Amino acid sequence: MASYIPSTLEERQEMLRTVGVSSFRELYRDVPAQMYLEQGLNLPDGMSELEVRRQVSAMAAKNHVFPTVLRGAGAYDHYIPSIVRYIPVKEEFLTAYTPYQAEMSQGILQSIFEYQTDICELTGMDVSNASVYDGATAAAEAAAMCGFQVVNIPSAPDGCVDLEALKAVLGEDTAGLMLTNPNTVGIFDENILEITRLVHEAGGLCCYDGANLNAVMGVVRPGDMGFDCVHLNLHKTFATPHGGGWPGAGAVGCKAHLAEFLPKSALMDGGDHIQIRSFAGNFLVVVKALTYILTLGREGIPEAARNAVLNANYLMAKIKGTFEPAFDRICMHEFVLDLSRFKKEIGVSALDVAKTLIDYGMHPPTMYFPMIVHEALMLEPTETESRETLDWAAEVFRQLYALAQEDPAYMHAPPHHAQIGRPDEVQASRNPVVRYQP
Repeated sequence: MASYIPSTLEERQEMLRTVGVSSFRELYRDVPAQMYLEQGLNLPDGMSELEVRRQVSAMAAKNHVFPTVLRGAGAYDHYIPSIVRYIPVKEEFLTAYTPYQAEMSQGILQSIFEYQTDICELTGMDVSNASVYDGATAAAEAAAMCGFQVVNIPSAPDGCVDLEALKAVLGEDTAGLMLTNPNTVGIFDENILEITRLVHEAGGLCCYDGANLNAVMGVVRPGDMGFDCVHLNLHKTFATPHGGGWPGAGAVGCKAHLAEFLPKSALMDGGDHIQIRSFAGNFLVVVKALTYILTLGREGIPEAARNAVLNANYLMAKIKGTFEPAFDRICMHEFVLDLSRFKKEIGVSALDVAKTLIDYGMHPPTMYFPMIVHEALMLEPTETESRETLDWAAEVFRQLYALAQEDPAYMHAPPHHAQIGRPDEVQASRNPVVRYQP
């Protein structure tokens, strides 16, 4: 394949003459003069490819990232079970297409169709759409933007939906309920059929937040729980890159009675469907998810879910007796430690423990979430970690528990051995440095 960058100065000059200009500066004639850099960037020059690769590798080794350490946050943020899903998206038969060509390619349309069919089968929906930015397209924030009043339903002492609180707000003006099950504290709500029944009797719809589908995929389906529609983040279940640093993608699905409201996709012909994304969305992210689904298959998908649940319960059982779980019961794919009493008695917070984990070679888990647990550490080892790794992680937590008893002041300062110490997180949040200054 020809290079996109002319290889010689003579070729570049010939191209400029063809365009009708004599210099690159003339190509930017519309840029205001005051916006040009007055001096060159302070970047290295004359480095060989080998030197660049060595520099990048050295910098990467300083990162505290998933491939080199246990990531306690797991699938809630993102996890990487296999590199196999990246292989297809590097092939020219996918990457050579422009977006306009993609919507005319039978192969790409077939991939989208198979993906949407698989999503329907996994979630118990009748139709689905693959072109959305991410699963949160259908979240409660969108409801507020549409003029609905969003009401939060509190949790009961067992960590599940407070049925009496739910009944108190249901009425003829109820539009719907959005819920994830298992919920954020890692518990499968045993009253889920009663919850969806109550909402439906009030005339509302039930929307499933697929953040925790990883725990139940292939075992139970949101559609069978009584949900009318679902939204999924592919990075939380199907091993695609997280949005932000990479293009994000999701899926929305619904029962047949809501199909007319589904966003328009490349597989739909005209009609009044809403189109919220151009073309087929971030198609290569969908290919990664489809590769993941096909790699696991009908037997592998529920096995992955069961192993995720087993790993979480095993790690919780091994930690128990030191830091205590917020809800001492069988969990699904994740569990939450409650350090409220520990902080009150010892003076060591969840943040202190999380930062000290870095010195022990572990990526900190999700901190201070969910907010119903005030000193929360949420752990989700996923199905990809071995028993040996989980034993090591439990031992680290036991060591930190003992260290906090012996020298609580020490734990206010870590990490001691990372590239940087503990930054001022308030200032980092309010005054982030997002621009390189040469």
